[in-house]
Amino acid sequence: MYRSDSVDAAKVRGVDSGRLQSFVASERVVFSRVRPRSAQCQAQGPNGYYADAPMHWMLDWPTPFPLVIANASNATLTDIDGISLADFCLGDTGSMFGHSPAPVVRAIERQVRRGLTYMLPTPEALAVGPLLRERFGLPYWQVATTASDANRFALRVARAVTGRAKILVMQGCYHGAVDETYVALDQGKPVNRAGLVGQTVDLTADTKIVEFNDVQGLTRALADRDVACVITEPVLTNCSMVLPAPGYHQALRQLTREAGTLLLIDETHTISTGPGGYTRAFQLQPDLFVLGKPIAGGIAASVWGFTDHVAARWDEIRQSKADGHSGIGTTLSANALAMAAMQAVLTEVMTDEAYAHMERLAVRLEAGLSGVIDRYHAPWHVARVGARIEFICAPGPLKNGSEALHAHAPALEQAIHLGLVNRGCLIAPFHNMMLICPATTAVQVDTLIAAFSDVVGQLIA
Repeated sequence: MYRSDSVDAAKVRGVDSGRLQSFVASERVVFSRVRPRSAQCQAQGPNGYYADAPMHWMLDWPTPFPLVIANASNATLTDIDGISLADFCLGDTGSMFGHSPAPVVRAIERQVRRGLTYMLPTPEALAVGPLLRERFGLPYWQVATTASDANRFALRVARAVTGRAKILVMQGCYHGAVDETYVALDQGKPVNRAGLVGQTVDLTADTKIVEFNDVQGLTRALADRDVACVITEPVLTNCSMVLPAPGYHQALRQLTREAGTLLLIDETHTISTGPGGYTRAFQLQPDLFVLGKPIAGGIAASVWGFTDHVAARWDEIRQSKADGHSGIGTTLSANALAMAAMQAVLTEVMTDEAYAHMERLAVRLEAGLSGVIDRYHAPWHVARVGARIEFICAPGPLKNGSEALHAHAPALEQAIHLGLVNRGCLIAPFHNMMLICPATTAVQVDTLIAAFSDVVGQLIA
């Protein structure tokens, strides 16, 4: 197991703590000096928002004050001080296909003149259903506003069609704001996650948790045949990347079928793998499938699909249940604007050619970052799933979620992030995630590699 080192330790993952603190101090000065307008926004005081930001996590960036963005195009952000950044965060996957792809802009412009939401289908919405079936393989689909919503609705259906209450999640998982997935292992025992706010219910009553890649643990957890659904990413991505061990997904599918448990694959991050996600690339066979964030090019939307078997059982339930709220759906789900954008993404943006470009540059970035780590003999490694790459400040590869969680070195990671911003590159603030989009250029990739090399070189003498 790796542990998260404090900045007070003599060494932080191979970096002298004194050198680390000195680097951060100097980089904060550089950042602030060149951004007077953003600094002024911060200095103006309370702006009506709690914590002075529309969402509190917008303050999680490691910069002295938030960047205020003036515009974004392709794979570049420009702040209000006129400083441009090669964007490898891409809205933490929300803009995974670049900022404002031209087909999406055209679709939005057309739809804006015709209305934004009606609570009724449009021709574009009717066209999306067959596109989803063809792209991802499952026969039936529904649309939601976020992946959090889609996961909630899919789990509700899974419980209904199986008649079981429990779900099973993986240690270190992330499935949006889905309450019952906020469970962790603490010394082998399931507990509510420590950081969860306002939680009054013991989530472990109806949620089991095992380690990713732990087939024996999965076998034991499913043995009582009381689990409605296993919900998992095909690759753990939000806690330091963990790739599946050989044969793991085959075992997961076999064990869930034997236990009468449905399998939900959440591809919201792993859609970076290819046009049909990790599921199509590796021929997985989920009962339920969720995809959020990038499916409408940055417009809030998500989709969830399911098999003939799930559809048949859900039909029976809908026909026999009492009238009233089902707990599935929100008013703006499948709104006209989102559906127009989604059709454009599926037909003109998420293409084989786009993914080939993304894969080619992702390989280049992976090799470049790994080369820097090797050159400075840092005890780190790089992981990748398609166009999604992470450098991890711990040895690897990681085997499970506990190792992934302990691999984080927050003070060191924040220093690297800040150093990269000052050298013209933005990566995701919550972890060390980088994305390649269809608009990313080789020059931008090489800029990121050079910036990473300069930062690591200054941190590791």
